[in-house]
Amino acid sequence: MKVFRSFEELPKIKNAIVTQGTFDGVHCAHKVILDRLKELAVEHNGETLVMTFDPHPRFVLYPESHDLKLLNSLDEKIDALDKAGIDNLLIIPFTKEFSEQSSLQFIRDIIVNLIGTKILVIGYNHRFGKNREGSFEHLKTYSSEYGFEVVEIPEQDVEQVSVSSTRIRKALEAGDIITANKYLGRNYSISGQVLHGKHLGHTIGFPTANIHVTDKNKLIPDDGVYAVRIIVNGKKYGGMLNSGYRPTVDGKNYSIEVHIFNFDEDIYNQNITVEYVDKLRNEIHFHHLSDLKNQLKKDKLHATEILSAKG
Repeated sequence: MKVFRSFEELPKIKNAIVTQGTFDGVHCAHKVILDRLKELAVEHNGETLVMTFDPHPRFVLYPESHDLKLLNSLDEKIDALDKAGIDNLLIIPFTKEFSEQSSLQFIRDIIVNLIGTKILVIGYNHRFGKNREGSFEHLKTYSSEYGFEVVEIPEQDVEQVSVSSTRIRKALEAGDIITANKYLGRNYSISGQVLHGKHLGHTIGFPTANIHVTDKNKLIPDDGVYAVRIIVNGKKYGGMLNSGYRPTVDGKNYSIEVHIFNFDEDIYNQNITVEYVDKLRNEIHFHHLSDLKNQLKKDKLHATEILSAKG
């Protein structure tokens, strides 16, 4: 996939089949749009182009609000779109000035004049332009005038529930990993650098890697203990993760720690990826470290059963 980070970098694309949006999570509803994009590109001997934004528009339009956490870092989004088989990705630097464009300006200057779009594919109830004034009907009005076709993808459901990035965020914030993964179409993951901790895990037989997630906007699921898979140097291991304040041994400092099963390598300062499979339990305060150790043995057994069942 070719990645372009400004309008100036973007070359002319033959028979461009285009979609645009934030694509946070690149979840199963997004994949329906992307699959249709690829089908149309084959039918019209063209190339696919996804337009997305960085930073997320809400960070620019509502800078005083800091409650939004994202399902993807930009690098994760690029990787997911690449794996989805997209030909070209245009990352539009989102600014206050850019947000002031009318929907007509966006259609005329970008969709038509810059890209030369043949077909524009949009998701259900997609809005764009200043004050989100642009709609499917708006696009249809101008498509005949400017010579491009518009295709709208219907709302996508999983078990009669509409899939959206917001629903996935809420599921993760509640620790409902099963639902989040179902809507994503894959395991939710975080990545970060392994840093030195207090090494308390070693003293009770459960050494952990302390993970520092560098993207401050990345959503971390609800505090608790999880069955996870960990990717280290391209190899995948089973394990369990604890996120929170470790009430038994600390209670003050937030941390994300992962215990990797059957693993004994020095990975300090390396970047690893953790995939969430299911939540085991909430954090518990134990009066003695021996009680914590016994619970961790139970957690490990439970996690191993879950990971084995998931394949």
